[in-house]
Amino acid sequence: MSEAPPLRIALFTLESLASAGAVRAFVEAHTAELVLIGRSTPYRAVAGGAFGQFWRHMRRSGVRFLPYLYVNFVLPSLVARIRGQRGLAEMARARGIALLEVEDVNAAACHAALRAARPDVILSFHFDQIFTLETLALAPLGGVNVHPSLLPRHRGPIPAFWALQEGLGATGVSIHRIAARIDAGEVLAQRAHALPAGVSASTAARLLHEAALPMISEVLRVLAQGEAKGASPPVLPYCGFPSAAEIRAARRQGVRLVRFADWRAALGLR
Repeated sequence: MSEAPPLRIALFTLESLASAGAVRAFVEAHTAELVLIGRSTPYRAVAGGAFGQFWRHMRRSGVRFLPYLYVNFVLPSLVARIRGQRGLAEMARARGIALLEVEDVNAAACHAALRAARPDVILSFHFDQIFTLETLALAPLGGVNVHPSLLPRHRGPIPAFWALQEGLGATGVSIHRIAARIDAGEVLAQRAHALPAGVSASTAARLLHEAALPMISEVLRVLAQGEAKGASPPVLPYCGFPSAAEIRAARRQGVRLVRFADWRAALGLR
């Protein structure tokens, strides 16, 4: 059988310490296939803006959640600006890849960008917005998502935190089709990935996103060949952002959202 031509990929992501290194590596490896990069606007008005999001996290998760947000989202961008480091936007421009700042992935502006780019597939790689079926239909092969957990366990936005409470053997990566229900689509690839003892949820997320890279390439190859087959897992409970009480309970188990190594990583001192 002759090799199928590579897919045209629309990549959607949110810049954060948890995935930035893996996303950059993916862009470097797949520049020729990328026709669009959609970068989520973190403090978008539709999500409540910076203050609205801060207050929502505070009310639900308490002050112990703030270092996680600061280390993963705020500090890396501040350091990059101070040092004049190139971010995802500059990387896209240097490679001639169209970049879209995404306020609402299901709005007319994003739909127009997808129609212009004509991707075969949408790849969600640590993206914080929910695709509607109408948006997914703009790519003939729909969408696939990289999720750093062993689905159907730990559906939701911070799976490493929940997986670490079950023990290090509970960690891994899944790549699944994007469906109407969050993190519940057909699983195309899955692999357990052991982590070093004592890692934080932040470090776990970085390591798991990096471990996903060869899996993504293989899934894209199989999709291009038209041979992608997966399994539809049962839908287990959704694991959202933790409450303040759940963070305290995790600390009693020795599970931390952030450790000293994460501060060093955010400062570029790894």
